[in-house]
Amino acid sequence: MRTTDVARHDEAKCLWPARATLGEGPFWMAAEGALYWLDIPGRKVHRLELGGGAQATWDTPLRIASLAPRRSGGFIAGTEQGLAFYEPRTGRLERMLDPEPQRPHNRCNDGKVDAEGRFWVGTMDDDEKAPTGALYRFDAQGHLARIDEGYTVTNGPAFSPDGRTLYVNDSPRRVTYAFDLAPDGTASRRREFLRFEEAHGFPDGMTVDAEGGLWIAFYAGGCVRRFSPTGDWLAEYRLPVSKTTSVAFGGERLDRLFVTTGRVGLGAAEVEAQPLAGGLFELDPGVRGVAPVPYAG
Repeated sequence: MRTTDVARHDEAKCLWPARATLGEGPFWMAAEGALYWLDIPGRKVHRLELGGGAQATWDTPLRIASLAPRRSGGFIAGTEQGLAFYEPRTGRLERMLDPEPQRPHNRCNDGKVDAEGRFWVGTMDDDEKAPTGALYRFDAQGHLARIDEGYTVTNGPAFSPDGRTLYVNDSPRRVTYAFDLAPDGTASRRREFLRFEEAHGFPDGMTVDAEGGLWIAFYAGGCVRRFSPTGDWLAEYRLPVSKTTSVAFGGERLDRLFVTTGRVGLGAAEVEAQPLAGGLFELDPGVRGVAPVPYAG
């Protein structure tokens, strides 16, 4: 990781002090003008309308760690029991497949949709100790492919604006990997793109902007950092909480950056010092994001 003149910012705004145990998985629904996000252990889906500020929350039947809209309606979800189709308003959850029935201590974690409408999802050891996690690609025809393995906590993923690079985090190892990504979904030439020190925190959820910048939330780091496509550390945005978990661009112009956070593992004194922990925050990134694509199935 190359350090240039890192721009420091400290202007995060809390939009929703939801006190989520572990906020995660934000994504923008342009058709609704709303941002969705999750509380994994709290078993909740949250929705915030940006125009009027209306809030809604639905309980989930399983722990859902990732959620993305489907072209055919509803959502695809990565859950503690594998992949499912889900509709939060009705609570209907249709389980599809468990990618790892032989690994009962694993669960799905972060998931994103690429430009071709394929859902990429990682798995992880639920105790966050064993390197039993893997990265999968799930296409519109229902075909599941294991892309990579040996992860303890698979996080990310993110795709460059031109669709040619895939980024994936293994959070406990403090490593961001990059892959070459072909139009047919083949990922190759895995390499270490970024490696972080203990003082930086753990690289967690991430996204890209229209200029190719990679935005990573740092769990136990209390910040979001932006990196160039060549690995230069460009900017750091501090938040008044330590457990920053994931990021997503949204708004009509895709020029607002939303950050989920959590309070899991915080002691009483830390919770008192971080009253907004578990809230949804907004940053002014100064760049636009890439329009999200629904799952094609």
